[in-house]
Amino acid sequence: MTAACSQSVPADKSYGKLWLIGGTQESVEITRAIASENIGCIVSVTTESARSLYHPASCLTIWVGRLTLAQIPEFIQQQQIRAIVDASHPYAVEVSQNAIAVAQQLQIPYLRYERPILPSNPEIKGEDFDSFEALLTTNYLQSKRVLLTVGYRPLQLFQAWHDRATLFARILPSTIALEAATQAGFTPDRLICLRPPISVELELALWHQWQIQLVITKASGKPGGEDTKRLVATQLGIPLIAIRRPTVKYPQQTSDLSVVLDFCR
Repeated sequence: MTAACSQSVPADKSYGKLWLIGGTQESVEITRAIASENIGCIVSVTTESARSLYHPASCLTIWVGRLTLAQIPEFIQQQQIRAIVDASHPYAVEVSQNAIAVAQQLQIPYLRYERPILPSNPEIKGEDFDSFEALLTTNYLQSKRVLLTVGYRPLQLFQAWHDRATLFARILPSTIALEAATQAGFTPDRLICLRPPISVELELALWHQWQIQLVITKASGKPGGEDTKRLVATQLGIPLIAIRRPTVKYPQQTSDLSVVLDFCR
Protein backbone atom coordinates (compact mmCIF):
# COMPACT_ATOMS: atom_id res chain seq x y z
CA MET A 1 0.00 0.00 0.00
CA THR A 2 1.39 3.40 -0.92
CA ALA A 3 2.11 5.74 1.96
CA ALA A 4 0.63 9.22 1.77
CA CYS A 5 1.45 12.33 3.74
CA SER A 6 -1.22 13.85 5.90
CA GLN A 7 -2.55 17.04 4.35
CA SER A 8 -3.65 18.50 7.68
CA VAL A 9 -0.13 19.61 8.63
CA PRO A 10 1.61 21.55 5.84
CA ALA A 11 5.32 20.97 5.38
CA ASP A 12 7.41 24.01 6.28
CA LYS A 13 10.12 23.82 3.61
CA SER A 14 11.76 27.03 4.77
CA TYR A 15 12.59 25.30 8.04
CA GLY A 16 14.63 22.62 6.28
CA LYS A 17 14.46 18.84 6.13
CA LEU A 18 15.60 15.81 8.02
CA TRP A 19 18.32 13.63 6.54
CA LEU A 20 17.64 9.96 7.15
CA ILE A 21 20.62 7.73 6.37
CA GLY A 22 18.77 4.66 5.18
CA GLY A 23 19.12 1.36 3.36
CA THR A 24 17.88 -0.77 6.27
CA GLN A 25 14.55 -2.29 7.24
CA GLU A 26 14.25 0.07 10.19
CA SER A 27 14.77 3.12 8.00
CA VAL A 28 11.75 2.03 5.96
CA GLU A 29 9.66 1.91 9.15
CA ILE A 30 10.93 5.35 10.14
CA THR A 31 9.94 6.85 6.79
CA ARG A 32 6.41 5.51 7.15
CA ALA A 33 6.08 7.25 10.51
CA ILE A 34 7.62 10.44 9.13
CA ALA A 35 5.29 10.41 6.12
CA SER A 36 2.22 10.02 8.33
CA GLU A 37 3.13 13.32 10.02
CA ASN A 38 4.18 15.14 6.83
CA ILE A 39 7.72 15.78 8.03
CA GLY A 40 9.99 16.83 5.19
CA CYS A 41 12.77 14.25 4.80
CA ILE A 42 15.46 13.21 2.36
CA VAL A 43 16.46 9.54 2.58
CA SER A 44 19.89 8.57 1.31
CA VAL A 45 20.59 5.06 0.00
CA THR A 46 23.58 3.74 -1.91
CA THR A 47 21.89 1.68 -4.65
CA GLU A 48 18.94 1.98 -7.02
CA SER A 49 17.59 -1.35 -5.75
CA ALA A 50 17.34 0.12 -2.24
CA ARG A 51 15.15 2.94 -3.58
CA SER A 52 12.33 0.47 -4.21
CA LEU A 53 12.11 -0.35 -0.48
CA TYR A 54 10.48 3.01 0.27
CA HIS A 55 6.83 3.88 -0.28
CA PRO A 56 6.37 7.10 -2.26
CA ALA A 57 5.17 10.13 -0.30
CA SER A 58 5.11 13.82 -1.21
CA CYS A 59 7.19 14.83 1.82
CA LEU A 60 9.92 12.23 1.13
CA THR A 61 12.80 12.42 -1.32
CA ILE A 62 14.97 9.39 -2.02
CA TRP A 63 18.57 10.27 -2.89
CA VAL A 64 20.75 7.52 -4.40
CA GLY A 65 24.52 7.64 -4.21
CA ARG A 66 27.55 7.53 -1.93
CA LEU A 67 28.75 10.57 0.00
CA THR A 68 32.35 11.11 1.03
CA LEU A 69 33.29 13.10 4.11
CA ALA A 70 34.19 16.04 1.87
CA GLN A 71 30.83 15.92 0.05
CA ILE A 72 28.55 15.81 3.08
CA PRO A 73 28.71 19.54 4.04
CA GLU A 74 27.70 20.59 0.53
CA PHE A 75 24.92 17.97 0.53
CA ILE A 76 23.61 19.32 3.83
CA GLN A 77 23.66 22.88 2.53
CA GLN A 78 21.99 22.06 -0.79
CA GLN A 79 19.27 19.97 0.83
CA GLN A 80 18.76 22.43 3.73
CA ILE A 81 19.23 19.70 6.33
CA ARG A 82 18.30 20.64 9.88
CA ALA A 83 18.87 17.28 11.64
CA ILE A 84 20.29 13.82 10.93
CA VAL A 85 18.83 10.41 11.78
CA ASP A 86 21.36 7.65 11.15
CA ALA A 87 19.62 4.33 10.51
CA SER A 88 22.42 2.84 8.43
CA HIS A 89 23.61 -0.75 8.79
CA PRO A 90 25.47 -1.53 12.05
CA TYR A 91 28.60 -2.38 10.04
CA ALA A 92 28.54 0.76 7.86
CA VAL A 93 31.04 2.38 10.22
CA GLU A 94 32.51 4.93 7.82
CA VAL A 95 29.06 6.27 6.92
CA SER A 96 28.21 6.87 10.58
CA GLN A 97 31.60 8.33 11.48
CA ASN A 98 31.44 10.80 8.60
CA ALA A 99 27.91 11.90 9.49
CA ILE A 100 28.88 12.37 13.14
CA ALA A 101 31.94 14.43 12.22
CA VAL A 102 29.99 16.79 9.96
CA ALA A 103 27.06 17.07 12.39
CA GLN A 104 29.46 18.17 15.12
CA GLN A 105 31.25 20.55 12.77
CA LEU A 106 28.02 22.22 11.62
CA GLN A 107 26.26 21.84 15.00
CA ILE A 108 23.38 19.85 13.53
CA PRO A 109 21.41 17.51 15.83
CA TYR A 110 22.30 13.84 15.21
CA LEU A 111 20.54 10.69 16.42
CA ARG A 112 21.67 7.15 15.79
CA TYR A 113 19.10 4.36 15.58
CA GLU A 114 20.97 1.22 16.66
CA ARG A 115 19.09 -2.03 16.20
CA PRO A 116 19.01 -4.16 19.38
CA ILE A 117 21.76 -6.74 19.91
CA LEU A 118 20.44 -10.26 20.42
CA PRO A 119 21.25 -11.80 23.82
CA SER A 120 23.80 -14.61 23.91
CA ASN A 121 22.53 -18.17 23.59
CA PRO A 122 24.64 -20.88 25.30
CA GLU A 123 22.93 -23.58 23.21
CA ILE A 124 24.61 -22.37 20.02
CA LYS A 125 27.93 -23.95 19.11
CA GLY A 126 30.62 -21.63 17.84
CA GLU A 127 32.32 -18.45 18.95
CA ASP A 128 32.14 -14.67 18.49
CA PHE A 129 35.06 -12.71 17.06
CA ASP A 130 35.83 -8.99 17.03
CA SER A 131 36.80 -9.07 13.35
CA PHE A 132 37.10 -11.26 10.27
CA GLU A 133 40.86 -10.97 10.53
CA ALA A 134 40.77 -12.42 14.05
CA LEU A 135 38.67 -15.36 12.84
CA LEU A 136 40.98 -16.08 9.91
CA THR A 137 44.01 -16.45 12.18
CA THR A 138 42.38 -19.63 13.54
CA ASN A 139 41.72 -23.01 11.88
CA TYR A 140 37.95 -22.92 12.32
CA LEU A 141 37.37 -23.14 8.56
CA GLN A 142 39.96 -25.81 7.83
CA SER A 143 38.55 -28.65 5.65
CA LYS A 144 34.93 -27.63 6.36
CA ARG A 145 31.95 -26.77 4.17
CA VAL A 146 31.39 -23.15 5.18
CA LEU A 147 28.47 -20.82 4.45
CA LEU A 148 29.27 -17.11 4.52
CA THR A 149 26.30 -14.81 5.16
CA VAL A 150 28.33 -11.66 5.71
CA GLY A 151 27.56 -9.54 2.65
CA TYR A 152 29.85 -9.14 -0.34
CA ARG A 153 32.46 -6.72 1.02
CA PRO A 154 34.34 -9.16 3.35
CA LEU A 155 34.43 -12.00 0.79
CA GLN A 156 37.85 -10.97 -0.51
CA LEU A 157 39.28 -11.73 2.94
CA PHE A 158 38.37 -15.39 2.44
CA GLN A 159 39.94 -15.73 -1.00
CA ALA A 160 43.03 -17.51 0.29
CA TRP A 161 40.83 -20.14 1.98
CA HIS A 162 39.36 -21.65 -1.19
CA ASP A 163 42.14 -24.27 -1.19
CA ARG A 164 41.67 -25.13 2.47
CA ALA A 165 37.86 -25.20 2.80
CA THR A 166 34.74 -25.47 0.66
CA LEU A 167 33.27 -21.99 0.77
CA PHE A 168 29.73 -20.96 -0.16
CA ALA A 169 28.36 -17.41 0.00
CA ARG A 170 24.87 -15.95 0.11
CA ILE A 171 24.73 -12.40 -1.23
CA LEU A 172 22.16 -9.83 -2.31
CA PRO A 173 20.90 -10.05 -5.90
CA SER A 174 22.88 -7.10 -7.21
CA THR A 175 25.51 -6.69 -9.91
CA ILE A 176 28.07 -5.19 -7.55
CA ALA A 177 27.68 -8.07 -5.06
CA LEU A 178 27.97 -10.71 -7.77
CA GLU A 179 31.05 -9.08 -9.28
CA ALA A 180 32.73 -8.81 -5.87
CA ALA A 181 32.00 -12.46 -5.08
CA THR A 182 33.36 -13.60 -8.44
CA GLN A 183 36.54 -11.56 -7.95
CA ALA A 184 36.93 -13.18 -4.52
CA GLY A 185 37.06 -16.61 -6.20
CA PHE A 186 33.49 -17.82 -5.73
CA THR A 187 32.20 -19.83 -8.71
CA PRO A 188 28.48 -19.80 -9.66
CA ASP A 189 27.86 -23.19 -8.00
CA ARG A 190 29.07 -21.72 -4.69
CA LEU A 191 26.81 -18.65 -4.75
CA ILE A 192 23.16 -17.94 -4.09
CA CYS A 193 21.58 -14.51 -4.47
CA LEU A 194 18.65 -13.78 -2.15
CA ARG A 195 17.17 -10.68 -0.56
CA PRO A 196 16.11 -11.06 3.11
CA PRO A 197 14.00 -11.87 4.97
CA ILE A 198 14.74 -15.60 4.66
CA SER A 199 12.41 -18.04 6.38
CA VAL A 200 13.52 -20.79 8.75
CA GLU A 201 12.31 -23.38 6.22
CA LEU A 202 14.39 -21.92 3.40
CA GLU A 203 17.43 -21.52 5.64
CA LEU A 204 17.16 -25.17 6.66
CA ALA A 205 16.82 -26.29 3.04
CA LEU A 206 19.87 -24.29 1.93
CA TRP A 207 22.09 -25.61 4.70
CA HIS A 208 20.96 -29.17 3.91
CA GLN A 209 21.44 -28.70 0.16
CA TRP A 210 25.04 -27.58 0.55
CA GLN A 211 25.77 -29.94 3.49
CA ILE A 212 27.02 -26.99 5.52
CA GLN A 213 29.24 -27.69 8.54
CA LEU A 214 29.95 -24.13 9.68
CA VAL A 215 28.15 -20.79 9.22
CA ILE A 216 29.70 -17.33 9.53
CA THR A 217 27.49 -14.29 10.05
CA LYS A 218 27.54 -10.76 11.36
CA ALA A 219 25.89 -9.89 14.68
CA SER A 220 23.43 -7.74 12.75
CA GLY A 221 20.37 -8.50 14.88
CA LYS A 222 16.89 -9.66 13.95
CA PRO A 223 16.51 -7.45 10.83
CA GLY A 224 19.65 -9.11 9.47
CA GLY A 225 18.24 -12.60 10.01
CA GLU A 226 20.59 -13.41 12.88
CA ASP A 227 17.75 -14.86 14.96
CA THR A 228 16.77 -17.25 12.14
CA LYS A 229 20.37 -18.41 11.68
CA ARG A 230 20.66 -19.00 15.43
CA LEU A 231 17.50 -21.10 15.42
CA VAL A 232 18.60 -23.22 12.46
CA ALA A 233 22.11 -23.65 13.85
CA THR A 234 20.63 -24.90 17.12
CA GLN A 235 18.26 -27.31 15.34
CA LEU A 236 21.01 -28.77 13.15
CA GLY A 237 23.80 -28.62 15.72
CA ILE A 238 25.96 -26.59 13.31
CA PRO A 239 28.48 -24.10 14.76
CA LEU A 240 27.59 -20.46 14.11
CA ILE A 241 30.38 -17.91 14.20
CA ALA A 242 29.36 -14.27 14.62
CA ILE A 243 31.51 -11.22 13.93
CA ARG A 244 30.76 -8.63 16.61
CA ARG A 245 29.60 -5.16 15.66
CA PRO A 246 32.25 -2.47 15.36
CA THR A 247 32.39 -0.03 18.24
CA VAL A 248 31.35 3.51 17.33
CA LYS A 249 31.01 6.39 19.81
CA TYR A 250 27.62 7.82 18.89
CA PRO A 251 26.85 11.23 20.46
CA GLN A 252 23.23 10.18 20.86
CA GLN A 253 21.59 6.84 20.15
CA THR A 254 18.45 4.79 20.75
CA SER A 255 16.95 1.41 19.91
CA ASP A 256 13.41 2.75 20.33
CA LEU A 257 11.64 3.81 17.15
CA SER A 258 9.25 6.03 19.14
CA VAL A 259 12.25 8.02 20.38
CA VAL A 260 13.36 8.45 16.76
CA LEU A 261 9.94 9.80 15.80
CA ASP A 262 9.98 12.26 18.72
CA PHE A 263 13.39 13.47 17.54
CA CYS A 264 12.05 13.89 13.99
CA ARG A 265 9.14 15.97 15.25
